[in-house]
Amino acid sequence: MPAREAALLTLTAMERRGAWSSGQLQKLIRDKGLDRRDAALATRLCFGVLQNQLLLDHYLQHYSTMKLKKMESKLRCALRIGLYQLLFLNKIPTRAAVSQSVELVKRHCKNPRAAGMANGILRNLARHLDDLPTLDRSDPMEYLSLLYSHPKWLVEALAQRLPIQELEDLLRWDNGEPPVAVQVNTCRTTAEETTAALEAEGVTVTPHLWMPDCLLLTGTGDLSRLQAYRDGQFYVQDPAARLTVLAARLRPGMRVLDACAAPGGKSFAAAINMEDEGEVIACDLHPHKKTLIEAGVQRLGIRSVTAQTADGRVFRPAWEGSFDAVLADVPCSGLGVLQKKPEIRYKDPQDWAGLPELQFDILENVSRYLCPGGTLIYSTCTLREEENEAVIDRFLSAHPEFRRAGFPIPGPMGEVTAGETTLWPQRLGTDGFYLCKLRKEGAVG
Repeated sequence: MPAREAALLTLTAMERRGAWSSGQLQKLIRDKGLDRRDAALATRLCFGVLQNQLLLDHYLQHYSTMKLKKMESKLRCALRIGLYQLLFLNKIPTRAAVSQSVELVKRHCKNPRAAGMANGILRNLARHLDDLPTLDRSDPMEYLSLLYSHPKWLVEALAQRLPIQELEDLLRWDNGEPPVAVQVNTCRTTAEETTAALEAEGVTVTPHLWMPDCLLLTGTGDLSRLQAYRDGQFYVQDPAARLTVLAARLRPGMRVLDACAAPGGKSFAAAINMEDEGEVIACDLHPHKKTLIEAGVQRLGIRSVTAQTADGRVFRPAWEGSFDAVLADVPCSGLGVLQKKPEIRYKDPQDWAGLPELQFDILENVSRYLCPGGTLIYSTCTLREEENEAVIDRFLSAHPEFRRAGFPIPGPMGEVTAGETTLWPQRLGTDGFYLCKLRKEGAVG
């Protein structure tokens, strides 16, 4: 019950208050003192329901006489948790999946008839798992939308960039279980030493196939409880985000600005690449995120990173022409990280209408901080052209002193001669990411 209850409370908080899945779930896991096994189940239930919500609702509605949207939120979420277990978690007995979901309804729903309704719907579904209604394939976009629980508008938008088979591969990837990717703090330890320390704590560790000093972890539970984490041996960062720093080709002694730094991974990577010799200014708009970066700096034992509160759109005259490199990982729609943040797919796309203008404003402002010959890295964790290539094209039209610059990266991609690339998750096994390297003309200062 504790794992299922944590999943239920997280899902209902998301419906009612717009809470983020990971933050809300981790808080509940800590508050309820869930052990590693229960924490893993709560995470799987919460994320699994979000990743398959449209499909679950399709089947639930077929076997319910009441419209799902008229149900109490906790009843609707408990039904989704129950059906998700029936459809996707083969190791959980049918009886347990049904009875535990009904118990959740008894404990948390106000309507005294809700438990009986949940029992009837889930038992009926359990009897028909082998002959559920066939999904209509006449409209391929509608079919893929329902099968993989991505809104149809999103499927259609991605179909403009990918062939149908690769589109399905991407949608399937979004619904997978990601391992935790961490980068080794090579200023303090080695990948071999960190691997041994983690394995001694019961964590399964796999070296990344092509990213140096990157480890993929499973069975971690709460990372902050691991001694290797507390000792500052690693920090959490996807290989795609790590590439943005590798592309900058940083060297010891450089002065670097991370303009949108929280939670700090790129700043940490920059310092480590520079062997902690030089200066990294890590900025974020919100004071509490500055505190988060500072905590990471202290844990990792990095001396060269200084966190500051700053708006990336507001010019600071004292910084003009003073940085060798600027990293601008700008706010975006996040459509490249749906595996880790599945709720993003259900956002209203109109909420993102102003993002390209915001991204351009940040890019244009921070470009003024570069010295001649300096490097500007623009990146997002989204796959929308209007937030990626279109922003860069607009910037370069207004700033002829900048040009795209090629860069080598490890792994299957090799040399990126065009100076920009989209990292597709289904191809590389990373977050979805856009990365562009720009060089400011002039002698290196």
